[in-house]
Amino acid sequence: MLGDRQSEGHDHAITLSGNQDALATAVLAANPHTVVVLKTGGPVLMPWVDQASAVVEAWYPGEEDGAAVAAVLFGIVNPSGKLPITFPRREEDLPLCSTEQYPGVNDVAHYSEGLLVGYRWYDAKEIEPLFPFGFGLSYTTFTYSDLKVSPGSGSKNVTVEFNVTNSGRIAGAEVAQVYLGLPSLPIVPQPPRQLKGFHRVELEVGQKTHVTVSLDERSLFYWDIATHSWKVAPGPYAVSVGGSSRDLRLSESFTVE
Repeated sequence: MLGDRQSEGHDHAITLSGNQDALATAVLAANPHTVVVLKTGGPVLMPWVDQASAVVEAWYPGEEDGAAVAAVLFGIVNPSGKLPITFPRREEDLPLCSTEQYPGVNDVAHYSEGLLVGYRWYDAKEIEPLFPFGFGLSYTTFTYSDLKVSPGSGSKNVTVEFNVTNSGRIAGAEVAQVYLGLPSLPIVPQPPRQLKGFHRVELEVGQKTHVTVSLDERSLFYWDIATHSWKVAPGPYAVSVGGSSRDLRLSESFTVE
């Protein structure tokens, strides 16, 4: 069990404090059949991760900490959580990497990353994360198939449909994610993809379910700084579906005139 202690009102390093990394390295060297359980409030660096059999990110579970973690470790509960953030391999890979961005110079901070916040930064810069946004393992496996994208009239109400099947050996839940790649404009360069919808399904062994995710017009919007209004750019839109931002199983596209 490793972890940190965070609170509001201050920033902190993404390295584990004290000698926790050394402890993990020593234990994993002695017994590679070790599961590392993290109790953290955010991403942390894991220089020992390649030696670990598994890593469980438990966050801050509260008073049911022991029972919740034990249920996952002993297979009483099949985990289905997905990361809402990206875990970087190195501190240098973070999008916030200059004094001008934070804490700023002369009380002025420059948000020079633009739209490339979070996983969008890693995708645009082709940086391989340690664990990508949306990632999460299960004790079973899932397959995706039969993607169909049906744009509505103009650019409104795009419907994304596909099937998810539990292809493993025990019942479990999957959070299927729908990403959209918007056309880039000279004044508004877009990241390769953005999460626009998701749907959680619980499936028995061998069970298949049909998933429908509706994207409204706002899912296609970009902010026009000249007119101070939301707009929809003409051009091709790439639709990707999968289990994380880096595990995209199905793809299709549609065009807005």
